[in-house]
Amino acid sequence: MLWRRAVEPFARPFVFAWFKLARGLTLGVRGIVLDSEGRVLLIEHTYVEGWHLPGGGVEKAETAETALARELVEEAGVRLTGPPRLVSIHSNHAHHPNDHVLTYLCPAWEPCPATSKGEIAQVGWFALDALPDTLRPGHRRRIEEALLSAELAPVW
Repeated sequence: MLWRRAVEPFARPFVFAWFKLARGLTLGVRGIVLDSEGRVLLIEHTYVEGWHLPGGGVEKAETAETALARELVEEAGVRLTGPPRLVSIHSNHAHHPNDHVLTYLCPAWEPCPATSKGEIAQVGWFALDALPDTLRPGHRRRIEEALLSAELAPVW
């Protein structure tokens, strides 16, 4: 599925153009999930480089928390067993006009089978002092803000 990474840079402008026409405002969610050792859960997609916090887009008629719960199961095999806590809201206008991303801390969860087929290349748990070099900058900042007391930035 690594062919998706080669295609994604060319497809991105068309996908964003469609989103702009079809959706005036887009909303995404990301979850910060820690294991019992304090390691953070990260995913690597098949279609874009780097490690990311699990999450994705909120669909029509779906709440942000429902979208987060769905994305965690699909991408990472994590089922929420308690409510997530909203940590921050960020503008993501540099990547898509009118896009915002909500970041949640997910303290109560249990493992389950991941349901995504072909979207996720790998799932990993990383110590906060050993995050991968290829962790996307916005995702690194969200981890630092939520877990390491970094100043909250309004832009993704």
